[in-house]
Amino acid sequence: MKTLGVCVGASTVSAVVLEFTDKNQINEICRKKIFHDGDSKKGLQNILKDIDISSIDRIAVTGRKFKNFVNLTTITEPEAVEYAAKVLIKDNSNYEALVSAGGETILVYQMGKDGKIKNVFTGNKCASGTGAFFLQQLGRMALTIDDVIDKEFNADNAYNISGRCSVFCKSDCTHALNKGIEKNHVVDGLCK
Repeated sequence: MKTLGVCVGASTVSAVVLEFTDKNQINEICRKKIFHDGDSKKGLQNILKDIDISSIDRIAVTGRKFKNFVNLTTITEPEAVEYAAKVLIKDNSNYEALVSAGGETILVYQMGKDGKIKNVFTGNKCASGTGAFFLQQLGRMALTIDDVIDKEFNADNAYNISGRCSVFCKSDCTHALNKGIEKNHVVDGLCK
């Protein structure tokens, strides 16, 4: 029996196809993860186009918001975590917590000796630290990560950009570009 699990997150779509054998073994058939650049629907379509859906017996989708917009079986993230822990962790006594660090939320699941979630601790600040903002700003300048990945960072030429909040940073980038500051100086400012 093959099962497809899909997680539609704030910045990525992840999928895994598992095959459950008659001997109670689980084989991973494929695993994919893509950044959806704020378009969850397109991300889901892109990740599913390379998966032979006709060979799948069961599907489960999780994710905070987008899962409610698909006509597929959905489960909550805690349910998905418990299922995954049951399969991946053979000795539950070695683990007291699991961390889910997503694009918007960080969750810490306190695990019991039975492999079940006993408590959830969460923090929901923003997408800072995920790299999604950096990619967004590159996109606004018609650049990709490949355009800058091998570029040497130059602190001396870096345009001064606020580092305390992405909202202020975006305003600084927009202002700089509107003033005619060269893209490479703005990119250096983002890196700094």
